[in-house]
Amino acid sequence: MGIENIDKQNNIILEVKNVTKYFPIYRGFLRRVSGNVHAVNNVSFSVKTGETLGIVGESGSGKTTLARVILRAYEATSGEVFFRQNSNMINISLLKGTELKKLRREMQIIFQDPYSSLNPRKTVMEIIAEPLIIHGVSSKGKLKSRVGELLDLVGLSVKHMNRYPNAFSGGQRQRIGIARALALNPKLIVCDEPVSALDVSVQAQVINLLEDLQDELGLTYLFIAHDLSVVEHISDRIAVMYLGNIVEMVPARDLYQNPMHPYTEALLSAVPSIDPQTKKSRIILPGEIPNPSNPPSGCKFHTRCRYVQERCKTVEPAWEEVSPEHWALCHFSKSLSLQGIN
Repeated sequence: MGIENIDKQNNIILEVKNVTKYFPIYRGFLRRVSGNVHAVNNVSFSVKTGETLGIVGESGSGKTTLARVILRAYEATSGEVFFRQNSNMINISLLKGTELKKLRREMQIIFQDPYSSLNPRKTVMEIIAEPLIIHGVSSKGKLKSRVGELLDLVGLSVKHMNRYPNAFSGGQRQRIGIARALALNPKLIVCDEPVSALDVSVQAQVINLLEDLQDELGLTYLFIAHDLSVVEHISDRIAVMYLGNIVEMVPARDLYQNPMHPYTEALLSAVPSIDPQTKKSRIILPGEIPNPSNPPSGCKFHTRCRYVQERCKTVEPAWEEVSPEHWALCHFSKSLSLQGIN
């Protein structure tokens, strides 16, 4: 789907064009391919320099797979990814060897689980210094001072440098992961559900840290989450994913008041209210996410949609700009009156 008319202005740092990722299903003794898991389907979008694009959806919607295709951790089945280096848009999909390694300095990731993403046998010094050593961007004599700078940047002390991960809380471990991601001075950071394993109070601290770092260093974020309440304040725009498709994309300020896809409406109904007097009508989606190896015909959401019509079951909806900067993948996005958060 052509998600938006992507321009070539200098403020665009990332372009994703018609990216599809299928994982083959092998069966039998001879390991023959009997089908494919449709993890990401024909996704396109662009991200501006200094922007935060939130990507939201249930587990299994394709968020992390999309991020890993962008980072070339997975190879796309089809489609292209472009990244700005200096004044040129480089096709990441074509890079190999040293060219790809050089690009990895500018695109980093913060992982979801701070407990499994840090090597328990390495000190904080070794963990944060590792990307500097691999890419040869800091001399041995300067490693300690650079690691100290990074620890200070994320709110930790230099005295933590020789400790091991098991000496830290979850929030502190995630700060170490953030410091590691910042080591090479990247332009783009993929935040893969970076607060989902943390307590609510610690979540706010980490999100505030990420916002401060973005302002200070001019970072661009892809912020992945399964909870709309988490991405509300940090995101400039939000893309909602369902079964490998982006079903709605909109500036964050508009999504919560004016959703235009039934799936987004259901996600919003699950966001808790801070006012105990407010009574919300929770929308419970029937059934489970369909099997991605055998997705439904027509609209992929029709098997769980309370507004479903016969047309939805057979005809795939077109990606449409329903209002300025507000895109939706629904036959009836202009006629439905959906419930947001007031």
